[in-house]
Amino acid sequence: MSDCILTVTASAEDAGSRLDAFIGYNTDELSRSYAVKLIEKGMVSVNGAVITSKKQAVAEGDAVTINMPDPEPLSVKAENIPLDIVYEDDDVAVIDKPRGMVVHPGPGNPSGTLVNAIMYHMGDSLSSINGVIRPGIVHRIDKDTSGLLMIAKNDKAHESLAEQLKEHSVTREYTALVYDNLKEDEITIDEPIGRDERNRMRHAVNGSGARHAVTHIKVLERFGRYTLVRARLETGRTHQIRVHMAYIHHPLAGDELYGPRRQSSKIEGIPVSGQLLHAGTLGFIHPSTGRYMEFHSELPEVFEQVLAKLRNN
Repeated sequence: MSDCILTVTASAEDAGSRLDAFIGYNTDELSRSYAVKLIEKGMVSVNGAVITSKKQAVAEGDAVTINMPDPEPLSVKAENIPLDIVYEDDDVAVIDKPRGMVVHPGPGNPSGTLVNAIMYHMGDSLSSINGVIRPGIVHRIDKDTSGLLMIAKNDKAHESLAEQLKEHSVTREYTALVYDNLKEDEITIDEPIGRDERNRMRHAVNGSGARHAVTHIKVLERFGRYTLVRARLETGRTHQIRVHMAYIHHPLAGDELYGPRRQSSKIEGIPVSGQLLHAGTLGFIHPSTGRYMEFHSELPEVFEQVLAKLRNN
């Protein structure tokens, strides 16, 4: 067994959850798919008894212990993964990331990430500020969120873009489909976000170590049971839009982490994996020329299909 041991106690909210889902919900380090592998290898125990079935249900008060394997040496292999490169020069690149792609490698996602792809397409022309597994990565979006990301191709560009993010001068606008009818045409959510102490995978308003967070929401279209909105980020906290919309009781459609615990995997009969959230507009000042640049991305096909169904109905 590894010396790295993690123990998580199930709360009343967790009661009845499958073991793999419980681990995925309550740990930062492990994805649900990676948790399944650990369970099958006999590296997970409940109240001291080794469990090898991912379907085992947890009860309130259960102590779930995970024996974490020793970390592998950090390295990232270049992989010939198709990329939608919207813009590229010697300093920056703008990538249109598809739904389902993880930004950088981690436990359970050692390959197939955006970083593996840009390593292949851009070689050594990436900033090194964020370390071995995040070359060129200035900011990120969640796995199931699609849309635009800026990549720094040298350290000078990285410092410039990071400073713009810190000063909140980068334009970042998202399109999102949220549950239920949002009555206000426009709303600003100004609530600090930190770690959710009850669920380590989640963040929450006024959570542990909460930091200032502001999201500006504008209604684009109403469908009764759903509302299409534009969300403009003033700050950039982890899961910010997802947390803020859940806080005002309009979580993102398809959001498995912040939405209803029991929700359909389909919207209007269309299979949806993950939240319907798209980073459609990205604007920043070019690190070398000093000129403002702005880029736009169309909604992914599944998002358009859902909207077409909602409009027809």
